[in-house]
Amino acid sequence: MKTIGILGPRGTHSEEAAIRLNESFDEPARLEVFSEIFEVLNAVEDGKIDSGFVPVENSLEGAINITLDTLAWSDDLTVVREVIRPIKNNLMTRPEVELTEVKKIYSHAQPISQCRNWLRKNFPQAEICAVQSTARAAEIVAGSDISEGIAAICTRRAGEIYNLAMRAENIQDNSANSTRFFEVVRRDKNLRRNFECEKILIICQFDGSRAGSLCEILEEFATRNVNMTRIESRPARTKLGEYIFFFDLENSGNIEEIKNSIEAVEKKCVMLKILGSFPVIVFDE
Repeated sequence: MKTIGILGPRGTHSEEAAIRLNESFDEPARLEVFSEIFEVLNAVEDGKIDSGFVPVENSLEGAINITLDTLAWSDDLTVVREVIRPIKNNLMTRPEVELTEVKKIYSHAQPISQCRNWLRKNFPQAEICAVQSTARAAEIVAGSDISEGIAAICTRRAGEIYNLAMRAENIQDNSANSTRFFEVVRRDKNLRRNFECEKILIICQFDGSRAGSLCEILEEFATRNVNMTRIESRPARTKLGEYIFFFDLENSGNIEEIKNSIEAVEKKCVMLKILGSFPVIVFDE
């Protein structure tokens, strides 16, 4: 049976999305939880699991840097699938704790940011505490004393696992809140470059100290009518002011032009890697 690593403990947004993806497989995989995203990807590199399912970007709060950085500096990982899923955040407490008694709220840093305005309006005096995951927040609340008045921003599934009471549903500041996830596997070194799937992800580094260098890179795609759906930069870890760039390219059927544009960009870069060519799956819930 295939094993997919996810960010744990049970009840995270990652687990909810992975369960939804697993339902679409002909042969469902076994989900194995890890305490950190970095641990998931390391387990894939080491061959301990078949794939890792990790968040890469939230529509409100942007990129998940640890995912991008690990993919950037690994020669052994490749992306085989992207999943986009709506994110619903809920405020939950122990059943004995009423909403008016909440003094402290736990969650992961991303959901806290996603619910910032709601929290400011409804709990301006509450202490907000960031922890490793939304499921860990639910776990803390479940083990707390009633007198502490602790709540968690977490998934509905986490609330069910830890027997928490729903106090407020869908508290994210934007109803369009969604997260992109990557399924990542160990790279087959003998596999030829593939540009045939819905999206192609590349990473490159070039001499950014020269005026117009980024524009020249972008022109290689634009002149060939290759649509870029996303660009993201991260520090190159060489010296201050040097960056690497992630490009998401859309495959609209012009495979030869995609290939030519990437080859042209590669000639202008000190480093270029194709991190994957993969389908995109969008779930409504």
